[in-house]
Amino acid sequence: MTGRKQAESQLRRNAFYDGLTGLANRALFMEHLKHALQQTKRQKDYLFAVLFLDLDRFKVINDSLGDSLGHLKGDQFLITIAHILEACIRSTDIAARLGGDEFAIQLEGIQDVSDAIKVAERIQQELRGCLKVDGQEVFTSASIGIALSSTIDYDQPEQLLRDADTAMYQAKALGKSRYALFNPDMYANALARLQLEADLRRAIERLEFQVYYQPIVSLTNGSILGFEALLRWQHPERGLLNPGDFIPLAEETGLIVEIGYWVLYEACRQMQAWQMSYPHHSLKKMSVNLSVKQFCQPNLIEQIRHILDSTGLDANSLALEITESVIVENGDEVTAILLQLRELGIEISIDDFGTGYSSLGRLYSFPISVLKIDRSFVNPMTADNRSLDIIDIIVALAHKLGMTVIAEGVETQEQVPILRNLHCESAQGYFFSSPLHSSEAVALIATNPEWRW
Repeated sequence: MTGRKQAESQLRRNAFYDGLTGLANRALFMEHLKHALQQTKRQKDYLFAVLFLDLDRFKVINDSLGDSLGHLKGDQFLITIAHILEACIRSTDIAARLGGDEFAIQLEGIQDVSDAIKVAERIQQELRGCLKVDGQEVFTSASIGIALSSTIDYDQPEQLLRDADTAMYQAKALGKSRYALFNPDMYANALARLQLEADLRRAIERLEFQVYYQPIVSLTNGSILGFEALLRWQHPERGLLNPGDFIPLAEETGLIVEIGYWVLYEACRQMQAWQMSYPHHSLKKMSVNLSVKQFCQPNLIEQIRHILDSTGLDANSLALEITESVIVENGDEVTAILLQLRELGIEISIDDFGTGYSSLGRLYSFPISVLKIDRSFVNPMTADNRSLDIIDIIVALAHKLGMTVIAEGVETQEQVPILRNLHCESAQGYFFSSPLHSSEAVALIATNPEWRW
């Protein structure tokens, strides 16, 4: 009988408790949520809360703890986290490991939302300290979502956990290492986001994307030197969408890689067609943005070679724009990739220069040809001497390093002579032209404009 009871006890433990941390598992946690919801139906003033926790940078931490024994240290780290969570709650509450680095807590019979906030803050405070894992120091933090049983009229425990999860993602989006309280607007936003992602995936299949082209103009003679390719989405219900409406989601989901290569192909194909149709014009470069995710692809160089071969565009006619974050996030690997691109004959530009965190001390070591001054400096320069001084410094720095400069966001004629006096070689912006559909860009090229000032 003793052996049978031990076996039954072990079976129950396997069914309802996490084998690694000893915390409740998802099945037991959902049972507790179900009972708590039933109590809210019987007792109208009964209030409880669900906290959904996701450890920030867990993959980095887990990889750094890995050794010849696999991920044993990573497991020990999760056990340490479990002990911290148990120490931050009452005996009447329950903590669970849902899987991976996701944990959940149910706070029973609280007075108001401040009780849940105090627990969230206590957990974050404990995690901010240095944790010791098998003698190794580890620093971590957590994003926490909080859902109260009184927020809406919940019927199912899964709904509460879902809303706490939604709030957690909101906390992570706001900068991690913080908590967020669920409200119904979050759910509506989450649904809209899911719908946008589904639409985005279909947009690739249905060819709903379009490339618009904004001319880059020489400040020496006023002729068009080339174009920057800018993505637009002709959404079937919402109309023409600008990049800010969907590029962040495309980056997050990884769809930006496929979309980015499509833009690159289309822009190269278009530039080759224009150069063939207007051989006597001054069209030299097609400038295309390269996302961080694209830059990290191991087959980047092969893909670009394939696109150039397929479209027939000479590599010297292509300029790839990267942001300062590409340099920062990829470290030493960036130099080798940029050198390969330059060896192909492709020009490299740093977009929105001055708004990121690139090291000026390392800038000279990269094979960069062009610095693009961000519009946030160009727009106020006629009224703000500080912006003017910054532009002056950027132009001087670029020239010292053998680079040329393009000013973005030029909107008034008054800005042009100032930029010329600062020896800025070229510019783009609404003063010259808004981004144009390919047919409109053809019409502009055909007129062969030369702006005068």
